[in-house]
Amino acid sequence: MPSEGGARSATLSDVARRAGVSIATASKALNGRDDVAPATRRRVVEAADELSFTPNAMARGLLAGRTGTVGLLTSDLEGRFMLPILMGAEDAFGAGQVNVFLCDARGDAIREQHHLKALLSRRVDGIIVVGRQTDPRPSLGQEMPVPVVYAYAPSDDPRDLSLTPDNYAGGRMAIEHLIGCGRTRIAHITGDPAYAAAQDRLAGARAALDAAGLELVGEAMFSEWSEHWGRDAAAMLLQRHPDVDAIFCGSDQIARGVLDTARDLGRSVPDDLAVIGYDNWEVLSTNSRPQLTSIDANLQQLGRQAAQRVFDAIDGVDIGEGTHHLPVRLVIRGSTIPRR
Repeated sequence: MPSEGGARSATLSDVARRAGVSIATASKALNGRDDVAPATRRRVVEAADELSFTPNAMARGLLAGRTGTVGLLTSDLEGRFMLPILMGAEDAFGAGQVNVFLCDARGDAIREQHHLKALLSRRVDGIIVVGRQTDPRPSLGQEMPVPVVYAYAPSDDPRDLSLTPDNYAGGRMAIEHLIGCGRTRIAHITGDPAYAAAQDRLAGARAALDAAGLELVGEAMFSEWSEHWGRDAAAMLLQRHPDVDAIFCGSDQIARGVLDTARDLGRSVPDDLAVIGYDNWEVLSTNSRPQLTSIDANLQQLGRQAAQRVFDAIDGVDIGEGTHHLPVRLVIRGSTIPRR
């Protein structure tokens, strides 16, 4: 695959694909590491010769051996989802054992490319890409010289490995809990309909209602992920449908607003109206009155798993591909109780 005639030069990924091994294994074989089987090494070297492979500047980082560093590229440094994922990844990396370079692209593609080049120039051993929402994001491409794992926001390329919370299961879990509490007149107030998370949670909620022979009260109410919207939406909902006995909210912020309006209108939570949120943002959920039942996306566990997959890839383990939906969990507090 020479560069003459406009064709691109062969990459380490091409060599790995030709030899039928992972990028990490190809790098070890070409670097002369002794933990590669002789037959595998021969296959990789032959593939490199056939492709006239010459390591480029970025690929030399992996071929030169580990540096004990991992890049964490995010678009959500200020935000709610990045920090617990980072904490989980750091737990897996181990204090003092792996250095993490944290880069915030602020949702800007040009800034992201700048940070990516900087990480590769530092010869990081792998990269975790963390998105700010669960909508698919553009892949960094298949020519990366180091393992890449996508966390929270999945890659739009099914050849990449992506780990994201199971929002469909979370929506279903929320409704099943409300039904288990004896609620049958359930409404849904959620955020921006353009977000995959909003649609996935609604789909899971509808599936649970269908299984119980129930339907949502009215239509799902979409707008913004804010307490202000929660207050306004709850006021409209309870005026139109005063017999509602439970509200599933698409976020804890929305649920906090719903609790405010319920209190203003004299609706007792949870005796008269059960309210469940989503995200288990503890600064909100544990300071609500009453404390808020919520679905926890297990973001620290997601971060730990992303880090472990990077470790596995560096060690030459095939970590697979595609989008993997990780389990979420229900955290029960005072805003939902079984009816007596």
